[in-house]
Amino acid sequence: MSRYEDVKERLCLALDLPTFAEAESAVDRLREYVGVFKIGMELYTAEGPRVVEMIHNKGGKVFLDLKFHDIPTTVAKAAAVATRLGVLMFNVHGAGGSTMMRRCVDAVNETADKEGLGRPITLAVTVLTSMNQDELTGEIGVGRDLKDQIVHLAQLSQKAGLDGVVASPKEIVPIRDACGRHFVLVTPGVRPAWADANDQKRVATPKEAMARGADYIVVGRPILAAEKPDLAARMVLDEMLEVA
Repeated sequence: MSRYEDVKERLCLALDLPTFAEAESAVDRLREYVGVFKIGMELYTAEGPRVVEMIHNKGGKVFLDLKFHDIPTTVAKAAAVATRLGVLMFNVHGAGGSTMMRRCVDAVNETADKEGLGRPITLAVTVLTSMNQDELTGEIGVGRDLKDQIVHLAQLSQKAGLDGVVASPKEIVPIRDACGRHFVLVTPGVRPAWADANDQKRVATPKEAMARGADYIVVGRPILAAEKPDLAARMVLDEMLEVA
């Protein structure tokens, strides 16, 4: 058994790729080192559910990162579809409100129970990791401090019955303090020390994110854009193992 066997299940690779062929190539090359593959809007819009099926067929798990944000009925129907796809986890926008999130949870539970399916982990997006305080206040018009807004949305999603949130490494500790150890934290904005931050503004290294209490970390370009992606993935796992 590989020494990475346990920790790789906590590494999500963001498949921010435009085509099925590129996604399949990445999964084939990296599935030895990655347990969860994140499918975002670009890839899902281009290729649809068959990408989910491909990853499952190759033994991987899926984080369906489509950030549902619509009226409660529409989100509930999308949540039922995500449940039938058999994904490990999917997300909604916490800013959609408690009614929307409760309907999402109800749809997941009802679909899983009636159809004998596994129940995916349901997550809320708090504040995008590309956003800073000036944008939150000056453009969006939210008067709260950035950290306070994130904790508020985390608590709102927990009360609505969601399993956890997607939040940057910088907010892991206050969310843990507010929501407890068993609240699932999926952490994007993770950049190894040797990688560029790109458009992420609230970042940390894999070791820092793990030490602060992330359950899953999301890494994309530092692995996919590396000259040797498999080596880059192993370097991330080695860093995670230091605190796992």
